[in-house]
Amino acid sequence: MTEPLPRPEAVLPHRPPFLYVDRVLECAAGRAVAERAFPPDEPFFAGHFPGHPVVPGVILIEGLAQTLAYLALREHPGRRVLLTGIDACRIRRPVRPGETVTYTVEVDRVRMNLVAAKGSVTVGGERVATAQLRGFLSEP
Repeated sequence: MTEPLPRPEAVLPHRPPFLYVDRVLECAAGRAVAERAFPPDEPFFAGHFPGHPVVPGVILIEGLAQTLAYLALREHPGRRVLLTGIDACRIRRPVRPGETVTYTVEVDRVRMNLVAAKGSVTVGGERVATAQLRGFLSEP
């Protein structure tokens, strides 16, 4: 039996309202899967956009970056992970209030404290966003 993964707050330095990972489902061998529910009372829905609320794309990408940071910090405890690049980002459809997203991050390579990964965001198995991420593992 595998032991449960630590809660995101136990690994990540992020805290609400800027924590966009509710729980991590998988984290091993260069791959992490996490999820986040976006309840209708999220403050940003009031202004993005009134009458037609959607999760801002930058928040979806931040959730992917936090999932990558969780993976990197589990593999390299005591470090910091700084997002240094986002490439080939595509938002395929809006995420609406009440939906739960699943973030999947797969590391392509780690070299000289630089991490490159690909990420995807899905809702109910439907891909809603993708991006290539780069990060830097710094000393604390």
